[in-house]
Amino acid sequence: MTEAQPSPSMRPNPKQLIDFFSRSLASFDTSHDALRILCTLPRRSDSPAPRPPTRSVRRLVVLDSSFNPPTRAHAQMARSAVRDAGSGDGDGGGAEEAARLLLMLAVNNADKAPRPASFALRLAMMEGFARELGEGMEVDVAVTRMPFFHDKARAISESGVYGAPEQVFLVGFDTLVRIFNPKYYNAAKLGEAASSSPEQHQQTPMQAALGPFFARARLRVTTRPGDAWGTQEEQRAYVRGLGDGVLDDVGGRREWARRVDVVDGGEMGGVSSSRVRDVVRTGGLDGLDGMVDEEVRAWIEREGLYRE
Repeated sequence: MTEAQPSPSMRPNPKQLIDFFSRSLASFDTSHDALRILCTLPRRSDSPAPRPPTRSVRRLVVLDSSFNPPTRAHAQMARSAVRDAGSGDGDGGGAEEAARLLLMLAVNNADKAPRPASFALRLAMMEGFARELGEGMEVDVAVTRMPFFHDKARAISESGVYGAPEQVFLVGFDTLVRIFNPKYYNAAKLGEAASSSPEQHQQTPMQAALGPFFARARLRVTTRPGDAWGTQEEQRAYVRGLGDGVLDDVGGRREWARRVDVVDGGEMGGVSSSRVRDVVRTGGLDGLDGMVDEEVRAWIEREGLYRE
């Protein structure tokens, strides 16, 4: 029996999709799962469902965001990262899938309705966003309860869904700065760093958290020039400084710089979720051209999102 082929044209009823994600969130919230894949795009049936890879994945590109809403900047980051992750490897049906994309939404309590868009609505926008990415890529839509990148990477690894791929986390420059902020690391919060081995006790809290992270993952940083974070060159200089000891005084390691790649934001550098929300709130929907794709725009219009 031949397996059904993915069909990008399978568009669900909006109400049914919201119901699906609402039920999925309720189930996840009562579970002990750290990570759960809710659906995979393109779909092979009328109903959304996860579709685990049939082959081990060489590189897993992870776009972790609030998706409030997903933007064309997110799309550019995802497409270019998947393309680069799979370049030169080929994917002609061998033992490995060169690259796969994971869209991940962090939820702390699925019973609470965050503003200005609920988790179920964000997941619905992520589903439409993933469908429009196209280009033959397999895209998983997932939720996690893990707040920090090192915990998220560990949850992905321990899920066993993807084998043991190199994880590539897509982040903006502002997120990179937060990842290396020592205030987010202390011994009481570290799950993987709870080992009582002598080597673990010799590490700083940041090393205990980010050492395992960089062993399995790398960061692909998109520059975001602006008043808050400086020029593109200043942001690149910060990344170069990681290898020159910028993190020495806060407990980091210089070799982590080799696991950080920098790409330019290009024409999408000024597009962000907060910018989209501001445009809708102050000027209506006419200003959204070039900022979000059609599926996401349809959700914003249909649900009246971001108007207040």
